[in-house]
Amino acid sequence: MSDKQQAKAQDVSALSFEDALAELEQIVRSLESGQQKLEDAITAYERGAALRRHCQAKLAEAEARVAAIVEHADGTLSTRPVD
Repeated sequence: MSDKQQAKAQDVSALSFEDALAELEQIVRSLESGQQKLEDAITAYERGAALRRHCQAKLAEAEARVAAIVEHADGTLSTRPVD
């Protein structure tokens, strides 16, 4: 992986789910318009793929946290350790 690709990957990992999703939606709209040069479209697609992976990881993390919430018989909530 080139230094430029590593910097972009690190940049994606620092994004919140909402910011990554918003950027991904913008990339999709841009690609769908068909107005980009081929090289720019390829770069945008690569960035979009990284953003999609990041969003999937964030969603899986949130799902695991929600699944860790346990409701007790008395109605109180606690968490259990996530595997």
